[in-house]
Amino acid sequence: MKKNYFRAGRFALAMAFVSTAFLTSCEQESMMEDEAFALSDEAQAMRQQGQQMMPNEVLVKFKAGTSASAKAAVLERIGGKVKERILTKTMERFGDREGVTLVHTPMAALEAISKMKGAGEIEYAEPNYIYTHSAATSDPYYTDGSLWGMYGDNTSPANQYGSQAGEAWATGNTGSASVVVGIIDEGIQVDHADLAGNIWTNPYDPVDGVDNDGNGYVDDVNGWDFDGNDNQVYDGGSRGMLDDHGTHVAGTIGAENNGKGVVGVNWNVTMISLKFLGRRGGTTSNAIKAVDYLTDLKNRHGMNIVASNNSWGGGGYSQALYDAIARSQAKDILFVAAAGNGGSDGVGDDNDNVASYPSNYTLDNIIAVASITSSGAKSSFSNYGATTVDIGAPGSGIWSTTAYNMLSSYNGTSMATPHVTGGVALYAASHPGSSAAAIKNAIMSSALPTASLSGRCVTGGRLNVSGF
Repeated sequence: MKKNYFRAGRFALAMAFVSTAFLTSCEQESMMEDEAFALSDEAQAMRQQGQQMMPNEVLVKFKAGTSASAKAAVLERIGGKVKERILTKTMERFGDREGVTLVHTPMAALEAISKMKGAGEIEYAEPNYIYTHSAATSDPYYTDGSLWGMYGDNTSPANQYGSQAGEAWATGNTGSASVVVGIIDEGIQVDHADLAGNIWTNPYDPVDGVDNDGNGYVDDVNGWDFDGNDNQVYDGGSRGMLDDHGTHVAGTIGAENNGKGVVGVNWNVTMISLKFLGRRGGTTSNAIKAVDYLTDLKNRHGMNIVASNNSWGGGGYSQALYDAIARSQAKDILFVAAAGNGGSDGVGDDNDNVASYPSNYTLDNIIAVASITSSGAKSSFSNYGATTVDIGAPGSGIWSTTAYNMLSSYNGTSMATPHVTGGVALYAASHPGSSAAAIKNAIMSSALPTASLSGRCVTGGRLNVSGF
């Protein structure tokens, strides 16, 4: 292994929640009004925290059967123009014929929602939130313990606070290409030397300019770029200017054991790239489409999709995104989510008191992940929550693949999350046919008690895949 194959992370992918100063004066005034239409009590509390949102966009869910003229009348209240009607194949197959409408308005988002208050034609209206990475770069050097997150008590080198993946490999469990995970994130460098063999190639849609599988996406070879609305899931070029974060996540889940660099929790796994994070983050509307893309694949083709990895956060409560995750739950797909990296001060917050989405959604298929260091401490930046965060995993000083054909070390709950997703895939490989509930139970029940996580997450412990 050559040192010049490695480098420290080039970009500071820092998770930052903006303060209420981000809001326009108009929005701040509207926040002081009576409760806005169709926002849950939880969302009402969340909007005081100043989550980033597309400033002139709202997501509107019209009631089934609402006429075109009635919709136009509602939109007229806010000077709204339909930007996109989001009706995924998954929505249709779950009986939704209306979908969600993305509306552009000259008003500030929260003001527009307030103006629609009382409209009987809509089920809910909400901001189009912006989500960001849950990662940051680490110190720019490589040491012999660079892959500590893969170590166990009895591996060489050893680290008891690693995921114990090395011990699972020693028993012959190195994963399976029949197990599929979706990476909802930035894109992935699909031809990276450590990843290429584990990247999904769509067997249902050959490259011919036709949507052969009828999912609404033409020539979606390795997945889809929802941010750019094209089939090129990697946009970093030969200089690796973009998609470091998604590539890093992929390496932790499933970098190949080929002697060329790092190795993932799984030596064999199939990974689908679902890019929704672009240069300025990602939106709720695109996150919904990414989640539904996976659900549609499993629903129509019976693919063995066991989980999606979601190393992002920053938006408020979204009913539309909640519904998409619920649809994935109905198809037995786990949603592994970063607990978050605290606020602008870089100090981890208690998610029991201040919700962090999407990890805080109350759905059974979600596994919320905190970060620990190589000494077993809770990473200082990591959020936690006795009832809202499930488990801890290695997230500080994590080396993995980055673009272009490089390796980098990052810190973040973004890095902890793919260790758990990797664990999900590893268990699914050795226990074929297991339900999402059974896999989640295995992850949770095998957690090793950890002092720094006691009373700070549901399990009070850290990831342990040694018995998988």
